[in-house]
Amino acid sequence: MEKRIQRVKEQLHAASYKLTPQREATLRVLLEREEDHLSAEDVYLLVKEKAPEIGLATVYRTLELLTELKVVDKINFGDGVSRYDLRKEGAKHFHHHLVCIECGAVDEIQEDLLGDVETVVESQYNFSIQDHRLTFHGICYRCQPKKD
Repeated sequence: MEKRIQRVKEQLHAASYKLTPQREATLRVLLEREEDHLSAEDVYLLVKEKAPEIGLATVYRTLELLTELKVVDKINFGDGVSRYDLRKEGAKHFHHHLVCIECGAVDEIQEDLLGDVETVVESQYNFSIQDHRLTFHGICYRCQPKKD
């Protein structure tokens, strides 16, 4: 975790920002709960446990800054709530998600499934792709009826 924090600190410095204690507390929550797809309010409540003096507006600003620097991705699974997801280090693209319409679980697919699609889109539509997101909505393995 400390190495990742150091690399984010370097990214911030390269963009003329500092890793303030408030930003570090926010980043630590995101790293500790990397698989959770937290909303800004979720992050705020967890950060308050570490740094009670921090305000909601500070957490929002930090999340927006980290999004701008591509440290995190802001995502929405169609429920009207923005969530924040740490971008995997060195990843060329955002990872994909499986969203269960029964229980709301969100599973991740780390494999890039759209390489061939990107090639077609770029060549046939003369479109320079910078990133892509793919979200599947369905019923997860946990909610599917068990077959004997």
